[in-house]
Amino acid sequence: MRDTLTGSRIRERRQISGLRQAELARQVGISASYLNLIEHNRRRIGGKLLMDIAGALSVEPSLLTQGIEETLISALREAAADAVGQQPELDGMEEFAGRFPGWSAVLAQMHRRVVSLERTVETLSDRLTNDPHLAASMHEVLSTAAAIRSTAAILAEPGEIDAAWRDRFHRNLHQDAERLAESSKALVTYLDDSEGQGELRVAPLDAVEAFFNKIGFHFPDLEVDSDIISVPLEDLDTAAARTIASDVLDLYVRDARALPLSELAEVFDPANPDPLALAQMFSVDLPTVLRRIATLPEKMMSQPAGLVICDASGSVLFYKPTPGFAMPRHGEACPLWPVFAALNRPLVPIRKRVVQLGRNAAEFDCYAVAWPQPASAFGTDPVYRSVMLVLPVDDSPQSGLAPLQVGTSCRICPKTECSSRREPSILSEGF
Repeated sequence: MRDTLTGSRIRERRQISGLRQAELARQVGISASYLNLIEHNRRRIGGKLLMDIAGALSVEPSLLTQGIEETLISALREAAADAVGQQPELDGMEEFAGRFPGWSAVLAQMHRRVVSLERTVETLSDRLTNDPHLAASMHEVLSTAAAIRSTAAILAEPGEIDAAWRDRFHRNLHQDAERLAESSKALVTYLDDSEGQGELRVAPLDAVEAFFNKIGFHFPDLEVDSDIISVPLEDLDTAAARTIASDVLDLYVRDARALPLSELAEVFDPANPDPLALAQMFSVDLPTVLRRIATLPEKMMSQPAGLVICDASGSVLFYKPTPGFAMPRHGEACPLWPVFAALNRPLVPIRKRVVQLGRNAAEFDCYAVAWPQPASAFGTDPVYRSVMLVLPVDDSPQSGLAPLQVGTSCRICPKTECSSRREPSILSEGF
């Protein structure tokens, strides 16, 4: 901790001890005016004088020189940075922490609690979006509660109700109450089981993506020319997740063999990746190039790349995030994203400059293409998949690419005039 707060601590300890400034100055053999300068941190103090003052105040010298921990002031800085509509006096923050360490600790603790609660809300919101079982359970609980309320409202209305109808309403009320109790118990059990595992229970695809995200989506051990996949999958606790991860790793290995990292590093330009040129140079298809760019090591990229792979139904099969890019993991995504538009024109490369609407609008270069899966027999209909590479861009305009406004989902999209809208937005403002 900085020694510039020593004077503030001396003043605080003197006041706690009930000593007047002149009395303390007399005990240590200095003038009251000089002690006043010390207590207002205008004079540095050390050596014998510090020892004398500590002795007069009956405290250890370290309590005057160390005081509150540096982490407390760092926490106060974070709280000041997160303050909305307030302008805290940053110049006096250290003195405040030195004079009132208790209140400073309270403020820091409250800020940490607010941040923790905000993260909890974000986690639960994301879980409601991405956990189909939880979403279905919540829908069941809310639907049953609404049915009970409707039946109770009918029974509470003034006037006589036919006995047969009254008995029927009572039976419905009893059945709905039992159903609510059972669904609530099942929901609580599900949540308790998830919390007991230390992490929120997720679907196999989400578990695989979290596993890849933890590693960084790049596997140096798989870049070597070997047929053995040496990536431990013990962290995936379900057979379904391990199967999906194994399939994704197989695809990673094939892409790495088609575009060797050493050769790609010699020609790859992160400022202008040009996937079509790379596909021609290495004699591979465009989906391989897009997937490969998204899994390159960070040192080869100017900014992190995102990736989305979906099937012909629009279901996302694999998702790699990048800062600012938000797409619902399970359905309800905006159909204007190029990854979905590519399904309308298979094998036709698409490049769009996309502006994602929202409070913090982000802009991306999106490269997408849809391609058929290998046929299993003659005469079978082709099964298509689509891949989209997402590259963040700066604010500078790029010629030839008119920005395409895309939302996250219709429910929270502020764009009012849109032919692809499926439902009204809960946002009042529009574009």
